[in-house]
Amino acid sequence: MRYPIAIELGDDHHAYGVAVPDLPGCFSAGDTLDEAITNAEEAVLLDLEDAVDAGKAPPVASTLETLRHRKAWRGWTWGVVDVDIAKLSTKASRVNITLPDRLLDTIDRHAKTRGETRSGFLARAALEALSRDAA
Repeated sequence: MRYPIAIELGDDHHAYGVAVPDLPGCFSAGDTLDEAITNAEEAVLLDLEDAVDAGKAPPVASTLETLRHRKAWRGWTWGVVDVDIAKLSTKASRVNITLPDRLLDTIDRHAKTRGETRSGFLARAALEALSRDAA
């Protein structure tokens, strides 16, 4: 799953700061931009692990277009972190499902464009559907 991140640019005397608008309270920093983004990926994964452990589905990610127009985030630089939600579970179960070839091809192409595995995509889609149903 790809989560937008808001980046507060650093300099020689200040670290780069990163906030994750879809995950209130989730933030990170780094001495370099690359380090800040790597740390943000870890922070998002930890935040999502806490949510899953509490029985909550990971929140659906907002679009960059939606977030960049919000007054609270004006002047921030934007990026995206990619988190494989399949990593959130400590136990995996192998399942056998039957899908039409055309649907399976569409799922695989869509997952690839999002940087996800087929299993990760299907798990995320299921969690999002369950989250919507619970709301």
